[in-house]
Amino acid sequence: MIRIVIAEDQRMMLGALGSLLNLEEDMEVVGMANNGVDAIKLVKQFKPDICVMDIEMPEKTGLEAAEEIRDLGCKVIILTTFARSGYFQQAIKAGVKGYLLKDSPSEELADSIRSVMAGRKIYAPELMDDIYSEENPLTVREKAVLELVADGKNTKEIADKLSIKTGTVRNYISQILDKLEVSNRIEAITQSRKKGWFK
Repeated sequence: MIRIVIAEDQRMMLGALGSLLNLEEDMEVVGMANNGVDAIKLVKQFKPDICVMDIEMPEKTGLEAAEEIRDLGCKVIILTTFARSGYFQQAIKAGVKGYLLKDSPSEELADSIRSVMAGRKIYAPELMDDIYSEENPLTVREKAVLELVADGKNTKEIADKLSIKTGTVRNYISQILDKLEVSNRIEAITQSRKKGWFK
């Protein structure tokens, strides 16, 4: 049985979520709160597997409560109306395992809870698009250098290809690592591929 605490400041929504999840044969709602402070108390008291939380709540927001709840060994799923990439980034930093939007179909919540229990992370597709459509901070020349690095070219080969000095290539690579906030060329290539920045 998956034990769940729900935190939601709109009472009607809180009641509806509780009823909905209690209908699932493998789930039991053990506590309901309408602010972040009470959510933490309930998690301490009932030691649930999952806490489903809204973001904007009185006393403590869902994002503020998420870190404390995570440290209590409970997985957190954010359920919100806000598809804001800023909130999403904060949620990921807080160790949230799921971030769903309230306009998703109701059966999606139960499926997401099961997926999170199975060790997966579930994020609304709209937000994934936001993360991956980040602007590439590299200049045209830096992109060209990184693409040659990804092709396996060494510093001298890159310098010859772009008709620049090897010292200039090294400077470009150093700038690329700084801008992408990575420590080596492999990480720079991996990150650029992940974000869809390579042609």
